[in-house]
Amino acid sequence: MHISLRIPRLSSLVESYTCRVFLVFLIPYALIVYFARLTCWRDPTSLFFREDEAYEPSYSSLRAAQGIALIEEANNLTEVLRFKASPNPTMCVGLTSVVREGVSYFQSAVGSVLAGLSPVERADLFLILFIAHTDPMQHPAYSEPWLHELADKVLLYDEKDIDVDHIRSLETAEAKTLALEKGLLDYTYLLKACTAIGTPYTVMLEDDIISLDGWYHRTKQALRAVERQTVEKKASKWLYLRLFYTENFLGWNSEEWPIYLFYSLLSASTILLTTLSVRRYRLSLKPFLPSETVFVLSFVCTPLLIILFFAAGRVTMLPIPEGVHEMPKFGCCSQGLVFPQGRIMDLVSWYESKGIGYVDMLTEDYANQNGEIRWVLIPSVLQHVGSKSSKTNIPVTHKGLRTLPQRLWNFGFEKNDVNILHKEHEQQMRWGG
Repeated sequence: MHISLRIPRLSSLVESYTCRVFLVFLIPYALIVYFARLTCWRDPTSLFFREDEAYEPSYSSLRAAQGIALIEEANNLTEVLRFKASPNPTMCVGLTSVVREGVSYFQSAVGSVLAGLSPVERADLFLILFIAHTDPMQHPAYSEPWLHELADKVLLYDEKDIDVDHIRSLETAEAKTLALEKGLLDYTYLLKACTAIGTPYTVMLEDDIISLDGWYHRTKQALRAVERQTVEKKASKWLYLRLFYTENFLGWNSEEWPIYLFYSLLSASTILLTTLSVRRYRLSLKPFLPSETVFVLSFVCTPLLIILFFAAGRVTMLPIPEGVHEMPKFGCCSQGLVFPQGRIMDLVSWYESKGIGYVDMLTEDYANQNGEIRWVLIPSVLQHVGSKSSKTNIPVTHKGLRTLPQRLWNFGFEKNDVNILHKEHEQQMRWGG
């Protein structure tokens, strides 16, 4: 079978039937582009991303207010807040806090973790709040009633467990310019404290996060799913469950360009072969598919649709389904990680052998070297709200641009609805899910 596809001249296209077909195509195409502008603005991997609006803390502001309200009640020593962990909690929740210059996220972080928890849920958590200063009075929260009212344990440096003089040397202005050592040391110290409680899981949170209403039951359901899928994979262990991630690292990856090119060529070839086959075997339709029209459909319209597909963004077009999934790459950062009890001391040994470095990077290095399974909970149950890092060596960006801490953002988190989450949480508490 010999099929020839004649490439038309531009002058003949302008006043042709093919030109009218193309104009008809442009109408729905323009509508799709308009729809993409309306729906893809939260997707940082999209050409239609609107940065100023996407970084607006819509839900997280409301949730932070709920957390602050709980803190204020605790400061007034309201009796109803006097809930503590049961003798056999499931999770140890640890937060480390240091004073940040000019800002404080600690209250809203702790408040959002606890706000809305039922007495049964609260009893399932052993909450350790670590004031990471050799002089705890340097942290304003240490002298406030809520800290001691809400925590199951307020952790301080103990000379029996750690070289306090060395810690004190890391608190100098000179040492703070390289905060990697103290940050890792504090993380390790809190991990050990949680391990000593003996809970099956340890939830490590940073002090500049916001937890959504219902984070506890979603995390508990996710842990059951992780254990089930780990068994199905015939794996003996897993390293962590990630509770926070940013979509900024989930875009079209340059190393995958051969895959993108293959499917793009496959799409264009499919349209070309389909139209040529229709012309040959459906003679009644042949007048509607002249060579010029076939050319435009295959090599103009189809590429335009492919371009729009990529412009809409990977998070929009190829979203990760809700639930628990493996995330061996592109996970960031250490805002919220859940570790099974049996893996913590291995990690502690790894951290102590390194002595310096970012927790998230060292954890990924350990996982990569040991072939560890890493899980992520989709959608994120945490938001990172810290615009000022506890690590003073974060470089300052140019005026008008967001700093690195400000770009650690989960855009989907802000789509949460307060009422919907509250109803979901009530239902879970009612049915014990």
